[in-house]
Amino acid sequence: MTNHQHPQTTTQWIDLIANSELPAITSTARMLDKFSNDDKSSLPKLSEAILHDQGLSSCLLKVANNIQHISINKVTTVSRASVVLGIQSVKNICLTAKLVSSLLASKSLDINVYEQLTQLMANSFYAGMLAKMMVPNYSEEIQEEVYLAAMLYRIGESAFWSAGGDVAKKLANYEAKSPQDFNQYCRKEMGTNFSELSKGLAGTWNLSDLLIKALDQPTTRTDEVKVIYFADKLSAIIAKPEGCEEDYHKLLKEIAYIVGISVRQLTVRIEHTREQAEKLLSSYGAEILTERINSLPTAEDFKSLGGDFDTREVVSKDKALLNGFMKLTKLIQNSKDFNEYLQLTLESLALTFAFDRSSFLMLVDDRARVKSRLVVNKNAQDDASKINIDIKHSDNVIARVISTDTAALINDHQEIRWRDLVTEEISEVIVEGAIAFVPVKIGGKAIGVICLQLLSPDQKIETQDFQQICAFIDHLNMCLTMIKYS
Repeated sequence: MTNHQHPQTTTQWIDLIANSELPAITSTARMLDKFSNDDKSSLPKLSEAILHDQGLSSCLLKVANNIQHISINKVTTVSRASVVLGIQSVKNICLTAKLVSSLLASKSLDINVYEQLTQLMANSFYAGMLAKMMVPNYSEEIQEEVYLAAMLYRIGESAFWSAGGDVAKKLANYEAKSPQDFNQYCRKEMGTNFSELSKGLAGTWNLSDLLIKALDQPTTRTDEVKVIYFADKLSAIIAKPEGCEEDYHKLLKEIAYIVGISVRQLTVRIEHTREQAEKLLSSYGAEILTERINSLPTAEDFKSLGGDFDTREVVSKDKALLNGFMKLTKLIQNSKDFNEYLQLTLESLALTFAFDRSSFLMLVDDRARVKSRLVVNKNAQDDASKINIDIKHSDNVIARVISTDTAALINDHQEIRWRDLVTEEISEVIVEGAIAFVPVKIGGKAIGVICLQLLSPDQKIETQDFQQICAFIDHLNMCLTMIKYS
């Protein structure tokens, strides 16, 4: 999907998401809609339908055995899980599982898009769990309905980040001056907004009536709609404590009032819910989301995001990176040797970001392989390590980076989005550390990739660092293009 072809209306976006990009969710939603929530005779038929999907069957059994209040023997069959959990819970589990797997399935997302998507998915899942926690005295049916409605409250935005292509990349990389500025920019680029997408998808997939009511009539202040709104707001604040700390404490008091407990009791329940959410995410095969669900924020968290923090390290990195930009630019006046530019880039990145190994992997053998051309260690000295990887006969992450012109950051190669793209050859290179691949181009055509590595299993490449690295390598690409055609 290119910028010239992307949808321009809500209806076009919904059609693309539901039928072109995420058809698995559509088919699952339609399958589940055939079974009535209050018809016990539907259970055997639903169980039989789930058995045809190995992924759903496996996930259902894992979730059934992970729910603590079930004081029974281990659940080993889908039919038994359906009886124990109840039809509405089973339907919610199936839809959640398909949402998680489908939304995370995109393997070539821009790093900023992926950050937006995974954080939003974590927030949404946690919101569903929090909403369910807020209605302990309601029937199981209502509990399941508020869970689903809160979890899907931002489904339009989640689906957009997963399937929005070039438009999503453009929005994720936009430096907004304020939330209002970002919303206006989204409307301009998309021709719609996330709320309208959520409403449209909820109708297309025939999701919860309560969800449709919460989206369509947000001013309705029934307790159920309040719970959905509060859960969504609380999960967002926990993920990113911003704004006024007093407003956060006021929100806790309002939630405690609805639940009928003290704020202190509420905070204990929230922490317990967080632990449950992490266990269930593991059952859904979405461990990558667990690290994005935080404990309740402290006063210091609000202060730190308000700007009261030490920026010496950031400034130091920025100065070092700026120095690298200036050296590359100055080199244009004195040299047309590509190797000098690549060597300078690797040395600058190694010293600025303390990478254990920085390599330029050049396309060779008629673009069938990438092979080490230049390698430096963390002291910016030559390193004897060699990499030689096939990209023609293997759909691996390097081949994908080159073919899609999209940089890749891998802090955990066991993540679902990387499992199929990290081949045995690449796994041997990564070992247990973090790695990043960024395409190197001349005149828009890739000549190889820069590979940056941290070799300790406990280290990660920060997203902000990765964004700066990509900008630096973009500058390298511009310099190489200029000397090629000058």
